[in-house]
Amino acid sequence: MDPLVRSRAVQAVIWGMPAVNFELLREAAAGVGAGDNQVVFWSKLLDWKNQTLTPNPDTLYFFPFYNTQAGPVVLEIPPAEGGSITGSVDNGWQEALEDVGPAGVDKGAGGKYLILPPGFDGEVPAGYIPMPSATYTGFGALRSNIASSDDADVAAAAEYGKRIKVYPLSGPEPTSFADASGALYDSTIPYDVRFFELLHQFVQREPWLQRDRVMISVLKSIGIEQGKPFEPDAELKTVLEAAATEAHDWLDANYPGCFTPPYFNGSHWAVPASPEVVQGMQSGFADPASYPVDGRGLLYSFVYFSAKHLGQGQFYVMTIVDADRQSLDGAATYRLRVPADPPVSLYWSATVYDRATHALIRDLPYGSRSSHRPDLVTNPDGSVDIYFGPSAPEGKQSNWIPTKPDGQFEVLFRLYGPRPALFDKTWALPDIEKL
Repeated sequence: MDPLVRSRAVQAVIWGMPAVNFELLREAAAGVGAGDNQVVFWSKLLDWKNQTLTPNPDTLYFFPFYNTQAGPVVLEIPPAEGGSITGSVDNGWQEALEDVGPAGVDKGAGGKYLILPPGFDGEVPAGYIPMPSATYTGFGALRSNIASSDDADVAAAAEYGKRIKVYPLSGPEPTSFADASGALYDSTIPYDVRFFELLHQFVQREPWLQRDRVMISVLKSIGIEQGKPFEPDAELKTVLEAAATEAHDWLDANYPGCFTPPYFNGSHWAVPASPEVVQGMQSGFADPASYPVDGRGLLYSFVYFSAKHLGQGQFYVMTIVDADRQSLDGAATYRLRVPADPPVSLYWSATVYDRATHALIRDLPYGSRSSHRPDLVTNPDGSVDIYFGPSAPEGKQSNWIPTKPDGQFEVLFRLYGPRPALFDKTWALPDIEKL
């Protein structure tokens, strides 16, 4: 066998990561009964059975999956009255077409977005917000914001989210919703031959983009070619399995590099994506001198979706170490002191993920604490202490997030409706301290 095949397969994993990541989300949707131009949603706050990559357990997700192969598709976002949507619509490469809702194009007034297929040259009817897509398929990562974690407020947010509509322009039909609450919805990345099967599936459906044409022969050398079946023999399967493992090892080794430089001076919190990747994802990599495939592959090994304008609707910082630069250990106990007056108009939250899978830790009762929680205890100075560990420190149950003692974890801190003090850094999040 050609000695280049294995290295080309490693390259295919890193290059194809956002596409396969999307394909996994799409397959999981089919698994709970949702097809093209339908919506998967969660009527209850997420538990560990949502095995997407670093999801937000303090909001209700609505995923409209679009397919424009038969023509443009309409996505209707309701006005922000009695609720609000924060989110973005992404193509199959998870590059944002636009943000929607109060922080998006409609500015909270609601609107009809028209998702256009690749190469569309028809007329856009009056009253629609056009969103050209470079791929036939894609999805909206939409969050219906909750007023609090009380059951009544969660139910109200679910009802509001069900005002979203998605349907072909050629004929509006009632929007179909599939409730994934309580179902296993797994889009963690498989580092084996299944990765290549999913990449093949994507390549069969989607057009080649000009920027990616160099990959046509690379994929052909590993058995992936448009218009042909993917039928690797036993020898090629062995090579692909080894390549997937090698790619996984490379991603793991380079993952800590995503956390430099820190966002707050002197801390270990970071926005875990390079500015080059963020700008590229927002513009479809329009800069002809920039295509950071390695950084993109790294990012989509532990997240999904991108926003068109990061920082308008939401902002994220993440850490994998404590104040002493030691990896966060599920067997130890830690404290994060959230300073008073967090710079948010909606809410903040801290969420724990399994370092090995980047998903919520399996079989635990919950994975986060947020300012939405009515039982969250605040210190006299307005700060809030959040605890992480296998058991709650005495009297700290309401401010505790459980971990598992047999693995490492990571923490993502979200700020929804971010305010200027976050960006001018007059408010800063301190490191997590081991107790």
